[in-house]
Amino acid sequence: MAMLIRTILNEIIPKPLQKYISSKFSDLISTYFSSTFTFIIEERWQAVFNETFRAVEVYLPTRVGPSTDKLVLGSNDPNNPLAPPKRNIPSDCKIIDEFEGMTLEWTLRVKESDKYYVPDKKCFYLTCKKGVREKVEQKYFPHIAKTAETILRKREKLFIYTYNQDRSRWESAMFKHPARAWKRGYLLYGPPGTGKSSLVAAIANYMSYNVYDLQFQSVRNDAELRRILTSTTNRSILLIEDIDCSTKVSEDRSKAKDEKQKEGEDGRPINRPSPVDPGVTLSGLLNFIDGLWSSCGNERIIIFTTNHKEKLDPALLRPGRMDVHLHMGFCTPAGFRKLATTYLGIKDGKLFGSIDELIKSVEVTPAEVAQQLMVKSDDPEAALQGLIEFLNMKKDKVGEEKLTQEKEAEKKTEKDGGKQSKKLDEAETGSIYLT
Repeated sequence: MAMLIRTILNEIIPKPLQKYISSKFSDLISTYFSSTFTFIIEERWQAVFNETFRAVEVYLPTRVGPSTDKLVLGSNDPNNPLAPPKRNIPSDCKIIDEFEGMTLEWTLRVKESDKYYVPDKKCFYLTCKKGVREKVEQKYFPHIAKTAETILRKREKLFIYTYNQDRSRWESAMFKHPARAWKRGYLLYGPPGTGKSSLVAAIANYMSYNVYDLQFQSVRNDAELRRILTSTTNRSILLIEDIDCSTKVSEDRSKAKDEKQKEGEDGRPINRPSPVDPGVTLSGLLNFIDGLWSSCGNERIIIFTTNHKEKLDPALLRPGRMDVHLHMGFCTPAGFRKLATTYLGIKDGKLFGSIDELIKSVEVTPAEVAQQLMVKSDDPEAALQGLIEFLNMKKDKVGEEKLTQEKEAEKKTEKDGGKQSKKLDEAETGSIYLT
């Protein structure tokens, strides 16, 4: 008979409804007959960060015992790579804690978000016997809060936090002020081809430092800039090339965003969704170079390059941000002799005097000189002769351009003079002379 009833019910009641009824029945049974109780501590509580969650997050790594089957280890102190790693709790890891005769079971559960701008949802689950529920609330949780506060007070490392707008949460980086900053900023400025990038490579090789080449065009905003810069290692060079162009990124992007705003029929602007990000601002860059964020990291060299120093904001140029300004100018006779030694293996020659005089009379970059010497590096005489021809051509071209500019200036002067004379004649024609 029972089998017949089950068969009839299976035919009449759909499978999803059967599962729903079964789960509700199981919950009802477990609620009334289960001997355990579960506390749920979420990461956020009433739109703010849950302080109880923060305390548990600090407390639990100290309670890891033999029953724990997995653990997260990591270190964020680049100044002490040999120090023991710090502990953290992975998801779905069970930790057993003992307190005043009670056995308590902790589990961290993480619900991953399918959207990058929505943070993952974290919850701690504390399971205990129903009979000790009040004791857990009144004694155990205050014990956790007090222990966590003691642990935080003993921490040697401080952290600086910034709000991540994309992820809607605060992110931290290690904060250490050494009293005497181990950080230097250099500005290399001069025309293209004068060796600014080559000098950076030479410094990196000499110091055995890694180079991080930062392109502002690929950075969406100041928050992302901080995350990128704090992820660089100590004993490294941060290279920001063409800083005069990079600081315009924010301005150009804001203009593009303004173009998205059109006026409606009533004259009010219509704000349409725009994919354009605000970009990196000057204040965001300065805050990392010279603000609180400059204390995050050690033994770092920041090098800026530009072709036009006069275009830079004065706030960037002051000491503490750009400590040394190094002008990379056009090639000089001494520079030519160094290049000749490097590429041709000679220190002097009969053509050196002529080349010295030509270099003094024309603006030529070290890159242009090096290119001419490399063409025939196996034949020094031919290479020097080719360099002389190149310098003469450059000198003639400069002379022609100068002559053209003078002629255009004369024509403009004559044209302006004719207009002025015509105005005087018209003025005299319309004048009344009184005697």
